[in-house]
Amino acid sequence: MFISASEVMKRACAGALVLSLAMSSAALAADDKPMVMKISLATVNDPLHEFAKNYAAALEKDSNGRIKVEIYPSSQLGSTQRQAEGVQFGEIQCLVVAPEFLAGIDERFEVMAAPGLVKSMADGQRLAADPGVRKLMLGLGADKGLHGAALFMVAPSSVIARTPIRRLADFKGKKIRVFASQFQTVAMQRLGAIPKPMTLGDVLPALQDNAVDGAVSSIAVFAAMHYWDAAKYVTETGQPAIFGVAEISKKWYDSLPPDLQQVVDKDAASQAAAIGPWAVDFNAKARKTWTDNGGELIGLPAEDQSTMLNELASVGEDVSKAKQQLNAAYQIVAAAAQKAP
Repeated sequence: MFISASEVMKRACAGALVLSLAMSSAALAADDKPMVMKISLATVNDPLHEFAKNYAAALEKDSNGRIKVEIYPSSQLGSTQRQAEGVQFGEIQCLVVAPEFLAGIDERFEVMAAPGLVKSMADGQRLAADPGVRKLMLGLGADKGLHGAALFMVAPSSVIARTPIRRLADFKGKKIRVFASQFQTVAMQRLGAIPKPMTLGDVLPALQDNAVDGAVSSIAVFAAMHYWDAAKYVTETGQPAIFGVAEISKKWYDSLPPDLQQVVDKDAASQAAAIGPWAVDFNAKARKTWTDNGGELIGLPAEDQSTMLNELASVGEDVSKAKQQLNAAYQIVAAAAQKAP
């Protein structure tokens, strides 16, 4: 059958139209597919985990399902270092962690761990909300694959120990796990202890194997992870404060359309503010859980607590003074901490 040139052209145009519509439909279908966001953290059932859950719910709601969140607590995606690397390279989309564990990326992340900055949860919440502190902390790592999204107060520090620490002198000679922070290391040395930096996943085995005599963390972590099976004594020093930071993979963030970038930032900020009252209540409940399970809470005598604070008051300045960038960051945080409530 003879087909005219004009008919061939019509059929070709029709075929091109069908192909174009099919490709458009495929593109729309791809656009409708939710973007997966993995949130990773080392802890479980604590303020960091609660922030992650609340953030996930807000993101899925405010993105109208365009972002699908998966949460991996208890270091399911590897050590804290491995999680941080995953965020830098885009394999993990979000990490919720104490900022000093990112000091290997930028040493200024550890300034929030300087002792003496805050003396209460309320102080810590104000410090985390300070515009200058937020600008500093959330801007760190921007040139190394990180996009800071949230900063919030988690808890005051406590020290768990296999034998009770009732007086300041009881710190002497004890091997104490600290966060990966020069500020915590120097603070423990001033108390006569031997600091042992390690990640959270290593702490419980180290206590059980007598590799350390004690560990710095929060009562929230000790209670949530049932540390009473390894050590029953918790001394509530209150120093330093423990903060949390939410770091987004910059590679993933930059791939988002502008409206979803706004959702990611807005929801992180709102959930960082909202976690404060919950964290206060949770820490109070954790203290009760600890004693209900046979653990003991210890407070240093007033004169020892005062001596400790005096010993630690200059740690921040002394640790940072030889490093210009670190000292500048410390001065920003210290100045904000001194502002009247």
